Amino acid sequence: MRYKQGIGGRTVGGRVGILLKIFTFVCVVFGIALIVATWFFFMRPLTLDSWFSRFALGAAGLEHKQTQGPDGRLSWFEGGTGDITLVLLHGEGEQAGNWARVTMPLVERYRVVIPDLAGHGQSDPAEGPIGVDQVLAGIKTILDTTCEARPVVLVGNSLGARVAFLIALQRPSQVERIVALNGGPLRVDDPMVNVFPINREEAQKTMEGLMGPNAKSIPDTVLDDIVRRSQTGPAARLKAGAEGTNAFFLDDRLGEVDTPVDLIWGSADQLYPVEYAQSLIEGLPAVRLTTIPDCGHVPQRECPVLMVEALLQVLDQGPPPAKGM
Repeated sequence: MRYKQGIGGRTVGGRVGILLKIFTFVCVVFGIALIVATWFFFMRPLTLDSWFSRFALGAAGLEHKQTQGPDGRLSWFEGGTGDITLVLLHGEGEQAGNWARVTMPLVERYRVVIPDLAGHGQSDPAEGPIGVDQVLAGIKTILDTTCEARPVVLVGNSLGARVAFLIALQRPSQVERIVALNGGPLRVDDPMVNVFPINREEAQKTMEGLMGPNAKSIPDTVLDDIVRRSQTGPAARLKAGAEGTNAFFLDDRLGEVDTPVDLIWGSADQLYPVEYAQSLIEGLPAVRLTTIPDCGHVPQRECPVLMVEALLQVLDQGPPPAKGM
């Protein structure tokens, strides 16, 4: 018995064949995607986390933008409204998505700019050593592109905090405030935490030194990826480009930073412990310290709710007055 003719003369059997081909194609594509996702989940979990965090920035209403800088492409996210512009600067080895957990409440009140530092995320250079001078040049280019001559508040974590101090020293009329999270421009010659672990056991100790006592345990797959990145990622490239960068520390020049500074500090951080913050307080003309108990080196990821509360509080209070006033 022949199949009845369908629409356009096509047989029912022909339509079934086409549907089977489409179904087979979809299954193959889905299978490949599942294999790739599984590989990244077990072999490159930090890359997967970066993708999701950058997607979260877009979901929060920030637009991904790019421009040409001194060393090639510069990348950042931008969104929100308000008279005050917050520029969020991530730490070494990270990227703009590092701020994803705190972005939503900030864009409701402020204009927010979140750069990928040079050599990080999607900002060039993609290979080779990264000099702090390149990082500074990249941020200044992004500021010129997004903020023109308007004043900004620089909010930096770890390396991002050091960059904030250096930019403020070079552009005091543009940077009206600094908010430093567990970082600054003082050199640490003998850090208590090894940020370049070479095996899983060392990586576990590294994370214990960077995180608070209430943080979740780190899976072995993530620890292995931390080891891989510490040897070949942006942090290692920054280390390779660190020769001759003494000018990018302010050990004897803190008094030159006239910009008011708020320090928001995870008190459990062993890389930059609270004693480091106290050294900053001794040398800065206008400074105030707010601590986050039992939080580690990266408060915006580990303790996002408490970090946002602390940041909004210090911004609402106005800048800290100069000493003696």
